[in-house]
Amino acid sequence: MLLWAVISTLWLANSYRTRGVSDETLQSSPTISVVDWAKTLEFFPASSNSTSALIFICGSGVSAHAYAPLLRPIAEAGYAVFVVKLPYWFAPLESHKQGALDRVRSVIATHPQISHWVISGHSLGGALACRVAKSDSKAFSAIVLIGTTHPKQDDLSSLPVPVTTVYGSNDGIEPASRMYSNRGLLPKDTQWVEIQGGNHSQFGHYGHQLFDGKAIISRETQQAATRSALLEALINARR
Repeated sequence: MLLWAVISTLWLANSYRTRGVSDETLQSSPTISVVDWAKTLEFFPASSNSTSALIFICGSGVSAHAYAPLLRPIAEAGYAVFVVKLPYWFAPLESHKQGALDRVRSVIATHPQISHWVISGHSLGGALACRVAKSDSKAFSAIVLIGTTHPKQDDLSSLPVPVTTVYGSNDGIEPASRMYSNRGLLPKDTQWVEIQGGNHSQFGHYGHQLFDGKAIISRETQQAATRSALLEALINARR
């Protein structure tokens, strides 16, 4: 049993390991400045007058680096991107989840030049995005939920900002049926973006999570569709 426990733990740890992210994606260039802090991973366009920016909360157990290929191109399009890391990777306790929300608020407080914030997150990150949007609704211009069945307890149906939910048709962790069962907690005009053939794990660059479905499209195709939804929210946030 001990051997089985060790093997299982190692397998699970390996499934969350960041994969396929080039060193260049995490390094600054003449057009993008990359800053990897203890609590956030940040991408800044070298020249941009945009007053809109994205805050993206990591999924449970997933490194901020695993989302770099998805999010760096958004900075290349002219929008600052702040990837919020979860305390202790998984934010296992309620105090850790509150700590993640405090990191979101700290990003907003330290960048007063940004007037239009889009809040997003993958899986547990999406759940936390729902929580901070409910408690600080005036701080955000749009919400993009990615691969999450949340909100489950928080009623966001009267939220006065656009909400987009992005999901993979083959997601075995957060299946579409559970997402739609909670749709009454979201605004009636929520935009639903289904990625045909996408699963849960391919929203980031890491391994295949236990119980996830099999993707029948490439990771790049799935992330391109996700990125389009994020960019649309950022563009519309300025209107």
